[in-house]
Amino acid sequence: MSESWTGQRLEVELGSPGHGGFCVARHEGRVLFVRHGLPGERVVALVTEDRGGSFCRADAVEVVEPSPDRIAPLCPISGPGGSGCCDYSHATLDAQRSMKASVLGEQLRRIAGVDTPVLVEELPGTGLGTGWRSRVRLAVDAAGRPGFHRYRSLALETFLACPQIDPSGYVGLAERSWQPGAELQVVLDADGSRHVVEMAPAKVSRTGRRSPGRRGSMARRAAVGGPRDEHVIIGSGRPVERVGHREWTLSATGFWQAHRGAAQTYSSVVGEWAQASTGATVWDLYGGVGVFAAVLAEQVGEAGHVESVEFSRQAVADGSAALADLPQVRLHAARVERALRELSAPDVVVLDPPRAGAGRAVVAAVADAGPERVVHIGCDPASFARDVALYREHGFRLVQIRAFDAFPLTHHVESLALLTR
Repeated sequence: MSESWTGQRLEVELGSPGHGGFCVARHEGRVLFVRHGLPGERVVALVTEDRGGSFCRADAVEVVEPSPDRIAPLCPISGPGGSGCCDYSHATLDAQRSMKASVLGEQLRRIAGVDTPVLVEELPGTGLGTGWRSRVRLAVDAAGRPGFHRYRSLALETFLACPQIDPSGYVGLAERSWQPGAELQVVLDADGSRHVVEMAPAKVSRTGRRSPGRRGSMARRAAVGGPRDEHVIIGSGRPVERVGHREWTLSATGFWQAHRGAAQTYSSVVGEWAQASTGATVWDLYGGVGVFAAVLAEQVGEAGHVESVEFSRQAVADGSAALADLPQVRLHAARVERALRELSAPDVVVLDPPRAGAGRAVVAAVADAGPERVVHIGCDPASFARDVALYREHGFRLVQIRAFDAFPLTHHVESLALLTR
């Protein structure tokens, strides 16, 4: 095919959901990844990107035959041409979870060779699917206006109306001018206090600025994750969060689970699955501020050891303060790949890696350490399935999977696996 389809409108029938927030359709022998539709619908799809090859991307701009699962979109800025925030905003919560279960199940079958029923569970505090988020990061455009990135674009939608976070989080932000290129971290903490921190623009290398491709994208992501000046604008910049009876005071720009019900729920599952005995040694990898370490410390007691590894020095400092009464916990500020060589052999390992997953080297190191049980957490179905496949290569058996709708209105899903050998 030589002629680009970009800009064409094609009437198609939508099939199964795919990983990334779209449904799969076919037209004249090619595959279309169509956003803003639902399985079984007949839609008019506007092709938004065609780079040749076997597939192209499109938006459902007209619904000819709607699904019974379709509702009026809950997010006013996320439709065709809009923000990339809420790609499932037009579906009932049950339909959203069904699509996420389908995608996770397909990734596990295709990548990990595991065929198992998947149920995506609701998290406490989800309600009708809005207002569940405790923190959001906004970009700032060249005119100093905060907003959300449009789908696969550096352009911003500056109408602050995404309903994932309570509207009180946005109050006053659009009325002032911010530093162009900066980011705003907005947190509504467990006490109901609001914290707004302005993060200086990321210092991107010349290569990153000039390259439009994958190399430039990787350079920009690395810069965003690097050290940046921060200015607290509203609140203390030190939100308070709680899990059970324990309290954390942490950096507003540090990591905490976005969904208000997530940290408590995941901690309960980790505790149930880890089953660490008194005196045991447990690794808590990518441990953040030590939320899981607190649960594991109760199981191993003062005779045991919990070795928590986290790259962020700020997170380790915040976690050390919160867990100062637990001498059995040691928090290490280091890269997981390097730290594992220095730790005593574990009986149990808990991992909560970033979206890209733990990867071959970390899984191999965990396997070589000889734990009896591994609890692995992932927020991307494909990365999660790849890690599960790696564990199986090392002789682990997948015992149980639980999945949670930790990001309502979006295609994202959180998955937890228990593996033994």
